[in-house]
Amino acid sequence: MKVQEAKYVMSNSDYQKCPEPVLPEYAFIGRSNVGKSSLINMLTGKKALAKTSQQPGKTQMINHFIIGNAWYLVDLPGYGYAKVSKVERDKWEKMIHDYLHYRENLICTFVLVDVRHSAMAVDLEFMAALGEAGIPFEIIFTKADKLKPGQVAAQVEAYKRKMSEVWEEVPEMYVTSAEKNEGREPILATIETYNQSFVKTK
Repeated sequence: MKVQEAKYVMSNSDYQKCPEPVLPEYAFIGRSNVGKSSLINMLTGKKALAKTSQQPGKTQMINHFIIGNAWYLVDLPGYGYAKVSKVERDKWEKMIHDYLHYRENLICTFVLVDVRHSAMAVDLEFMAALGEAGIPFEIIFTKADKLKPGQVAAQVEAYKRKMSEVWEEVPEMYVTSAEKNEGREPILATIETYNQSFVKTK
């Protein structure tokens, strides 16, 4: 898939105010500071499409970007650590929950995981909740450039083993590096395949 055009559409705190659900949609989410904005910029080929920050909790809304007038890329707030109040965090959690559960044109949620870390409870619990709700998801490992190739492979295998303790079938996994433009094509190819089977509901 070639990304000819990618542009920001809108930000919302209510899934019902998001764009009309007439195009396939893909959400990207992960723990704060997992490298989500850098990954989105790499996928779209636009260096400043999503704002990157060293400070966790930068993304605070449901952000829609339209890609080639064919599909939506959705940047969701991170979960886990962020220096915000409990009231604010609870508001984010409800916003994310409602979007993931009720957004009718959401095809797949890509859960981002920092490949340098072993499987963390916060990530496993989030994915378990998606599975229990029947929400399709796949895993994207980020920051592969921070480890040697052999270390990356070992981390991914360890993650698969950990998930196999609970899951009958482990979700699709991708290894990426925004720094080295690694993993872009497999993810875009998957999205293109999903796009071809999308049926408009309106």
